[in-house]
Amino acid sequence: MKSSAPKRRLDSRQLTPAATGGRRTAVRRSKRRRLRPTPAMAGAVVLMTAGFLSTAVGNATDTDTLDAGKYQTISESYTGGGTAATAAGSVAISRDFDRETFTKQARAQKNQRDLALSQLAAKVDENIADLKADQWVLPVTGYQLTGRFGQSSYLWSRTHTGLDFAGPSGSTIISVAAGTVKSTGYEGAYGNRTVITLVDGTEVWYAHQSRIAVSPGQTVRPGDVIGYTGSTGNVTGPHLHLEIHPGGGGPIDPEPVLRDHSVTP
Repeated sequence: MKSSAPKRRLDSRQLTPAATGGRRTAVRRSKRRRLRPTPAMAGAVVLMTAGFLSTAVGNATDTDTLDAGKYQTISESYTGGGTAATAAGSVAISRDFDRETFTKQARAQKNQRDLALSQLAAKVDENIADLKADQWVLPVTGYQLTGRFGQSSYLWSRTHTGLDFAGPSGSTIISVAAGTVKSTGYEGAYGNRTVITLVDGTEVWYAHQSRIAVSPGQTVRPGDVIGYTGSTGNVTGPHLHLEIHPGGGGPIDPEPVLRDHSVTP
């Protein structure tokens, strides 16, 4: 007949040391058996590692990447490269570089440069022409100043209204600036006189000429011959009497006007 007394569950704390140690040893052995790699697991790890390295190396050598070596190759192909570096073999032009495109671009660049230089030269010529047109010059050479603006003397019926350049009769008179001949002819005390109107409306009078060399309506440039010195009109000797009339009005002192235009009489 079986006993009805309940069975007692063994508590690990009630086990003897020998029993406890044996159980722990068995657990450790069991864990080692579970973590031991199999040949199949090792093969899978090798395949995964190889795939990762292949991807990394492929990205590092991607032909679309502009690394330092490729940048140097392109730069050297444009600049010609250093002789020493090329001789040493440290710089090599890429075989796949489009030389035909490079040649076309280089030719286009040269044409653009030549055009820019020609345009610049044209602008310089224009500026020179403008400067020459606005340039003033002395009306005669080999002269002495014998009468200045504002002087009073028995030689003049009133205050002197111009600047006198005394010199040999027949000396060449040139236009001091660019303009248009307004009038020519004999004008009493002024003798043979030429009036030239400048671009800004200023009138320049050239008096006492022995001969006039221009006609009304004629365009003159600085330095163009307009006549020759003489003694016509009210004079004591051959000279050029020069007057400046801004806007065709009354006369002003010609000397500071000449100096303002870099001409020192």
